[in-house]
Amino acid sequence: MTGDNVRLPVIPETITVHLGAPGDGGENVTVPFADYIKNVASSEVYPTWSEAALRANILAQTSFALNRVYTEYYRSRGYDYDITNSTASDQAFVYGREIFDNISSLVDELFDDYISRRGAVEPLFAQYCNGTTVTCDGLSQWGSEALAKQGLGAYDILTTYYGDDIDIIKDAEVSGAGESYPGAALRLGSFGNSVRSVQFRLNRIADNYPAIPRILYPNGFFDEETEAAVKAFQRIFSLTPDGIVGRATWYRILKIYSSVKSLSDLASEGIPIEDVTNTFPEVLKKGERGAPVVELQYLLSFISDFVPFIPAPAVDGIFGDETEKSLVAFQTYYGLDETGIADEAVWAKIRSVYRGMLEAYPDDFYLANEAYPGYPVDAGSEGEFVLRVQRYLNYLSDYYGAIPKIAEDGLFGPATERAVKAFQELFGIDTSGAVGALTYNRLYSEYKRLSSGSRQ
Repeated sequence: MTGDNVRLPVIPETITVHLGAPGDGGENVTVPFADYIKNVASSEVYPTWSEAALRANILAQTSFALNRVYTEYYRSRGYDYDITNSTASDQAFVYGREIFDNISSLVDELFDDYISRRGAVEPLFAQYCNGTTVTCDGLSQWGSEALAKQGLGAYDILTTYYGDDIDIIKDAEVSGAGESYPGAALRLGSFGNSVRSVQFRLNRIADNYPAIPRILYPNGFFDEETEAAVKAFQRIFSLTPDGIVGRATWYRILKIYSSVKSLSDLASEGIPIEDVTNTFPEVLKKGERGAPVVELQYLLSFISDFVPFIPAPAVDGIFGDETEKSLVAFQTYYGLDETGIADEAVWAKIRSVYRGMLEAYPDDFYLANEAYPGYPVDAGSEGEFVLRVQRYLNYLSDYYGAIPKIAEDGLFGPATERAVKAFQELFGIDTSGAVGALTYNRLYSEYKRLSSGSRQ
């Protein structure tokens, strides 16, 4: 089982700083993240500056550091630290120095806030310089003080240098960020959000390296298509082409992904939210409700048609006694621990059994080609299943004006999401914008009803 490594940014509890330039023999020190920012701010700017300028600089320094941590800039290059104190590469940090009281108070307020480009999730690589002896494309430290004296607030100072399309993300989660590598190699048959992360990254890298075949279904299942993409990546970047994502391949993928998207650059392409949306539902247990429960009930109900030992639960989105009984029966029949809880391993087994049953049908039977494939799709997904959803939506739009026409391109973009939400609202389904079992089967049944000539 793999961990959750398709990550939203968090504020790390600690940060490891290399005291020297990248690659030299300097010492590494690990300090609380807030203390690191206090040290940087006390080393980079003057405590006598206007509060608005200090706030703007602290936010830039925090965002810069978080970008290094989030992209694993140094760790993906084989180093055992998060950032250096070399001002040629990073920002000033003087280990053991005195911290100014007013800066300490401001950092206590601001250390869990950072700058993000609107539409992207990663902390902005908030480049800055002193603005006098050194100039750059980012914030001018002395210029920020001049703007503060003109009456500009911290956000307006930041937009002056970084553009109007920035947001300040406030009160981010503080957590032990750790490394993203899942701890065990990913290979044919692996599953989970770590696999999906690899698939999304390889698809983006393939835009720059067309010899890497695209993965049509980046759904978290490490299949032959994913293995072929991994092998192609490994051949291009002089790794052993075994199709296994161990630590070396994981971090090389991360490094190249960050490079092609310019994540460590002020003009970053950005990581959209759909790239860090986990497709594996949360662990489900008795008492929970909602779309993931519907998904579970639908798959168990289908499987029960083939395995009478497993009772079919009602598909009502409520994880009650009936659903628990069905799930325990599934676990018993397939040799899993009888917990009555759907964790990542249980989900993978359920989906695998479901797909096996679909594939048992003859190729010319509709279930082989038109049934729900066993996994949801949402913003950022692509492939044949998305194309099928788009085709059905466009057909229905001829009968229901509230459903807009969309391009049938196999790419689940904003237009497809709007059409899905319109369909869901029209038919009383939770307007998540994602196409899970409930939405797809209602969509397909409505399509079949209308295409067969029935208007009842």
